Amino acid sequence: MTATLIEGKPIALDIRAEVAAKVALFQAKLGRAPGLTVVLVGEDPASQVYVRNKGVLTREAGMVSDEIKLPADTAQSDLLALLGKLNADPLVDGILVQMPLPPHIDSQAVVAAIDPAKDVDGLHPVNAGYLAQGIEALVPCTPKGCMIMLERIRAQVPKAEVAGASALVIGRSILVGRPMGALLLSANATVTMAHSRSRDLPALCAEADIVVAAVGKPEMVRGEWLKRGAVVIDVGINRIAKEDGKTKLVGDVHFASAVEVASAITPVPGGVGLMTTACLLQNTLDAACARARIKL
Repeated sequence: MTATLIEGKPIALDIRAEVAAKVALFQAKLGRAPGLTVVLVGEDPASQVYVRNKGVLTREAGMVSDEIKLPADTAQSDLLALLGKLNADPLVDGILVQMPLPPHIDSQAVVAAIDPAKDVDGLHPVNAGYLAQGIEALVPCTPKGCMIMLERIRAQVPKAEVAGASALVIGRSILVGRPMGALLLSANATVTMAHSRSRDLPALCAEADIVVAAVGKPEMVRGEWLKRGAVVIDVGINRIAKEDGKTKLVGDVHFASAVEVASAITPVPGGVGLMTTACLLQNTLDAACARARIKL
């Protein structure tokens, strides 16, 4: 068996086109475009690239993109004060603080300081609580993207049907693992939460119809662990060294062995990562519509 590739690019392009069309409608109704403000503290090179790419895609969708860059030694109190101003700004619909933050800043306090209605990362305790209770809310972008991928591939790969499936989530982060489990549960899957310290992880994989790997360990999940015909969503992005001294990106799943067992699998790169920014745009539009009390 050679698995069907669940490629992120065409799905992400569809989402971005849908968002752009609705942004035009939003602007026609309200006389302004939705606004996203991204706050970057420090000069982490990867974060700078992420912020720049988010800005480009936000503007391409017709939204207002504002990037606020602060020095690495910014006091936590100053960052919280800035968030208070953004919360009160009627033209700001979405606020995203790029992680990771410098060590002297409490990231939990920062997330909690964002207005839940503008929390397009979906990390505020209010939004996390709503998600845990199955109440509609802003959802973290990466797990949201994973669910969309499963939905879009279902017609081509019937085993991607979530309802009634046995789903294994490997990883328990608040950004991916925990919300992923909640989304799968709300979609009527039977969900097992696992992590790097779970006993007999191969046995858990062997029982799962859907495996979502978000553990942050390069190629940890092996093809021989998988149930034949499983659908594999690989969230991991890890840079490892090659024999020639160069590097390459790999996921948390050993792709070469998994592709021979799974019925469908996301590639790395080119899979889930492309969905995250697309879902950020969708969350920003959703937040703007909710704040304006309109439906498009």
